[in-house]
Amino acid sequence: MNIKFIKWSVCAAFLSSLTYAQEKESLQTTNLDEVVVSDTKFEQKKELSGKVIEKITAKDLEAKKGQSVAAVLTQVAGVEVNGSNSSAGKDLGVYIRGGRNNQVLILIDGVPVSDASGINISYDLRLLPVEQVESIEIMKGASSTLYGSGAATAVINIKLKQTTTKAVSGSAYLNLGTQNVAKENNFDPKSVNQGGAINGKLSKFNYYASVNRTETTGISEARPESDNESFEKDNFSRVNSMVRLGFTPNDKFKFDITGNYDKIKSEFDSGAFADNDENFFSSEQFRVAFLPKYKYRKGELVLNAGANTITRDLFNYGASTIYKSNSVNADLFNKYNFTDKLSLIVGGQFQFFEMSNQSEYVDITEEMAHFNMIDPYASVVYNSDFGLNVNLGGRLNIHNRYGNQMVYNVNPSYTIPNTTVKLLTSVSTAYVTPSLYQLYSSYGDEDLTPEENMTVEAGAEATFLDKKVRLSIVGYHREEKNSIEFDYMMYNYFTYDGKIKVQGVEVNADYAIFDNLQLKTNYTFAELDTFSQAYNPKHKVNAIVSYVYKKLSTNVSYQFVSERTAEYIVYPAPNYNATFMTETLNDYQLVNANIGYKILKDKMNLFLAVDNILDKDFVQTRGYSTRGRNFMFGLGFNF
Repeated sequence: MNIKFIKWSVCAAFLSSLTYAQEKESLQTTNLDEVVVSDTKFEQKKELSGKVIEKITAKDLEAKKGQSVAAVLTQVAGVEVNGSNSSAGKDLGVYIRGGRNNQVLILIDGVPVSDASGINISYDLRLLPVEQVESIEIMKGASSTLYGSGAATAVINIKLKQTTTKAVSGSAYLNLGTQNVAKENNFDPKSVNQGGAINGKLSKFNYYASVNRTETTGISEARPESDNESFEKDNFSRVNSMVRLGFTPNDKFKFDITGNYDKIKSEFDSGAFADNDENFFSSEQFRVAFLPKYKYRKGELVLNAGANTITRDLFNYGASTIYKSNSVNADLFNKYNFTDKLSLIVGGQFQFFEMSNQSEYVDITEEMAHFNMIDPYASVVYNSDFGLNVNLGGRLNIHNRYGNQMVYNVNPSYTIPNTTVKLLTSVSTAYVTPSLYQLYSSYGDEDLTPEENMTVEAGAEATFLDKKVRLSIVGYHREEKNSIEFDYMMYNYFTYDGKIKVQGVEVNADYAIFDNLQLKTNYTFAELDTFSQAYNPKHKVNAIVSYVYKKLSTNVSYQFVSERTAEYIVYPAPNYNATFMTETLNDYQLVNANIGYKILKDKMNLFLAVDNILDKDFVQTRGYSTRGRNFMFGLGFNF
């Protein structure tokens, strides 16, 4: 596909939509009057935010039934989830704005989630079933001022499902799907996903409980190098349970406690183009969150606290390694409203991480591998009545090993009077502390220093046609230094003494063509001045058309991902020294569709999803399989 054509087409579509929107004044508003929380930690109207925040609503998730959390996220501008189109057990990496997995902070109900024993302390999205998710917010850019370490390229805040106002209500579902690579036509159900939930409200108490189970077979994780090879299929299973209890004695105080148990088990191969019928891993997580809120006349006091423990068993090369981790997070913050236009947010966050690693080769004890952070922070939020909105803030990270780290955020925006055009800009910094694995494993270096990050962005957002059309464009420049890299010659982690620079543009254009017909499109451009761009495509396009007619809903999505240059390592004889190689991964295009229908007075719903309709054989990660044309049928009940 001609890249210039894509760029000019997007620009033309943006400008023509802008002109067309100014000329017509009709149609009903869409869901653009959203409330977001990511950029202040408190609810506010989206038009008052100085960030372009992407929100995946419950309605959006309903239209994407059959897709995983990873597949849903990869349709957002600037977001690439590597492994989202691979076998169900393939490890996932979230890459945003030219960054890496450790630069994205994931929250669940406002509480950071992580695996302290992982190489990057990042959260494994495979643990979370989409059926537990209510909505997702993605705020891009350096955000350590409010969220601390790891929020260098984005914050993804996942909100779990909430209770209804009825005393008792519930749901159950069963999804059956195929598991094929391209050019393989096996219609036997190889994926079974089932579960149910019960919830309700009794006076001042509310409750929510759910159970989910997934079993998948049918695709090898590794990809054969030739059509003459045949690899064994790799199985994946997952069990999830969730309980939430809430207490609301009055309109000022609210308290929720949530407990989660998640377990996954999967077979995996030995790497790119390398089959293995013995390797497997399992991961078991216990997670609890405490979420009290207290509103008073001039503001609100919130505590987001949580703890999790994760145990992973990795059987590889004939040996087993047991990883254990414990994490604790407590974030207490208060919003005080001096006036209806000026607010001060003050908070303090405590985080504790520890891990252990046991194998026949090496042991890492919890007494050795642990650290903690205490972070005071503050932000001033000003929303004028003449269009100016300002968000200023700073945070001091006090690390028991690295000392102090200061970050800041300057984020003004301005809505032009008598228009819906909002101009925005921001300068923000972030930091990423080395993980316990990078410090204390046999490959670690205790002299590593925190990575520093800075993002400068500017753009515009506008709504037209009585908010039927939303257009946004933002450009950014990001720099990072003291990046932690791995030396494949010396087999150890080290601090890279140069700078990594990334620049890019993100364009969103949403248009509610009619009351029941909506078009959402986005285009992403991202360019790195160094290192591989295999997981951060230079060009990416998404387009989604949704149509609803009475009880029938349909959704068709298109995705284009440009060429990428993959770097990989070989160890040639006779010296077997690491040698870096490069390979161009071809661009690819995917078309997916979903159709749903509600019957029995909305008590029963059916859906049919078809992924990769054109059955394209493409590469997302060098040496690993991708899914061809696959079907999923789902049946759900509500009571």
